[in-house]
Amino acid sequence: MAPCFAPASDTAVSLYLIEQDQLQSWLTDQPALVQDWVATNGFTAGSGQALLVPGQGGAAAFALAGYGLAAQRLRKRFTLAAAAEKLPAGCYQLQTEAPHVARLDPETLASECLGWLLSQYRFTRYKSATAMAASLIAPVAVDAAAIESLAAAEWLTRDLINTPAADMGPAQLEAAVEALADKFEASVGVITGADLLEANLPLIHTVGRAADQAPRLIDLHWGSSGPKLTLVGKGVCFDTGGLNLKPGASMGLMKKDMGGAANVLGLARMIMAAGLPLQLRVLIPAVENSVSGNAFRPGDVLNSRKGLTVEINNTDAEGRLVLADALTLADEGAPDLVISMATLTGAARVAVGPDLAPFYTDNDADAAALTASAGPQADPVWRMPFHAPYESMIEPAIADLDNAPAGGFAGSITAALFLRRFVGDCRYMHFDIYGWNPSAAPARPKGGALQGARALFAALPAMLELKS
Repeated sequence: MAPCFAPASDTAVSLYLIEQDQLQSWLTDQPALVQDWVATNGFTAGSGQALLVPGQGGAAAFALAGYGLAAQRLRKRFTLAAAAEKLPAGCYQLQTEAPHVARLDPETLASECLGWLLSQYRFTRYKSATAMAASLIAPVAVDAAAIESLAAAEWLTRDLINTPAADMGPAQLEAAVEALADKFEASVGVITGADLLEANLPLIHTVGRAADQAPRLIDLHWGSSGPKLTLVGKGVCFDTGGLNLKPGASMGLMKKDMGGAANVLGLARMIMAAGLPLQLRVLIPAVENSVSGNAFRPGDVLNSRKGLTVEINNTDAEGRLVLADALTLADEGAPDLVISMATLTGAARVAVGPDLAPFYTDNDADAAALTASAGPQADPVWRMPFHAPYESMIEPAIADLDNAPAGGFAGSITAALFLRRFVGDCRYMHFDIYGWNPSAAPARPKGGALQGARALFAALPAMLELKS
């Protein structure tokens, strides 16, 4: 199943989206029977309310969806989706020109329609689930195919993150990249196991060598002209913490530690489906951070592809290690822009919570473009600083870099500074995402989440000066 709008139908039920402060004006134009039905059923047009209004013979005459107040909508996303999930089975068509209905600008209308499609998502790999009852005919004012593509990308990301590590190890992640490449005629190269050492990718090999599934570097290429964009996603398919073993409670969600890889693949799908005029490269270091006799140890000093040495003060700070080699490789390709995405630090969650996607960049124009696109895409982001005075915190006594500075201060910033050391002078943006919805919300079920990717996709034309 793929996210999709319903085909046009003469039997579709008209759906009116009503703002709470416009309900009485709307009711004034309605027959007494409708006014009584609305009052009897307690419909106040509150945010996310839904009501089917019967006509003659009991058939549906039309349906109402509550859009609440403007102040309420500032505190939520996808208000229409909240109502859609409560509507009975049927095909619905928004009536956007009727008197006293909510007037949505094109961007908001597209966002609300996207929310409807995102509500259709069900993770059914291990058990069946009841499909969403209500379907929507795409309003003529929106680009239905583009919205369906955005939803499909998010479904892909959710599926990858939601799949447990037993079925989403490095080999299965590689297979997922191959499947995506086949769909869009991209090419994929993979360096696996001991070949990583021959290819001078020692950090990726070291982090993943203790696992049963061999570590690997997955390298996707698509497009032959235009600016060069390289996406780098952390693909730690499960993180035990290594010899600095996580407690059980902290290990429970570690199937999502490949959320960076899942998010860059979602973004890559958007780019390829839209046929953006650019040269895309996706690099995913795919590993499992496991415990075995050959696991890397606290106190080890490791060499990197860039030639910088790294003192290991916590084996649970492994994500930045695998990203370091991948970022060095990315930089060698002289791209116009490198973007990394990773579920990298708990400190980012403490700073901004699970809903915001914090990002780092030294480029003010890129930050402005991304921030401007985030609101219309219902994909919130927040800029964090590459704070140079903290550079000394990642410089230990016996190596060039420290993978886990002591003290606990500025954990997300120091991790970002660590990564920036491996990019050189390349234009660089880093996302420290959570990749998970801890509780269900309209259009966003509990589980794997796409964060920052829609905002990035909308901002890329400005960031890369793409020609249409």
